[in-house]
Amino acid sequence: MSEATKTPGRSSGVMATPEEQKHSAPQEQPKKNDALHTDRGDTTIEETVVQKLAGMATREVPGVYSMGSAGRRAFSALAERIPGSQTNVSGGVSVEKGERQTAIDVSIVVEYGIPIVDVSQGIRQNVIQSVEHATGLEVLEVNVNVTDVHLPDDDQQDQQDQKTDLQ
Repeated sequence: MSEATKTPGRSSGVMATPEEQKHSAPQEQPKKNDALHTDRGDTTIEETVVQKLAGMATREVPGVYSMGSAGRRAFSALAERIPGSQTNVSGGVSVEKGERQTAIDVSIVVEYGIPIVDVSQGIRQNVIQSVEHATGLEVLEVNVNVTDVHLPDDDQQDQQDQKTDLQ
């Protein structure tokens, strides 16, 4: 006879009834409470919320010119010309989110002359602080993908392109 079917206090060889086994079984551990999971209920946060928070926090860092890949930036530029459209603050941000933790990837274009390492560290600090403070989620990592460098000559080229578009 296995030890699992014996009831404490009974002599060996006497089987416990199913009801006794149920009551003597180890009790389920109570849920671990944190900011999102309390005795009064749970709070869930969608990935889009984390994306927007991370996008705003990234844009606040000096040296970040824009976010996303070239295709994403071109699409956003067209979308912003539509009257009544909103700026997409989550462009260039992808999120993997669990129940209590998240990992964030951001794609950026940096300003020429600003050290990329400094910009990356600033992004990590700002995103972690913003997301953890606003959501209560633990940010495991923030990966920064630098897709381009914005050169001062790029502004002059953009202005010339806009003038020819208007004519």
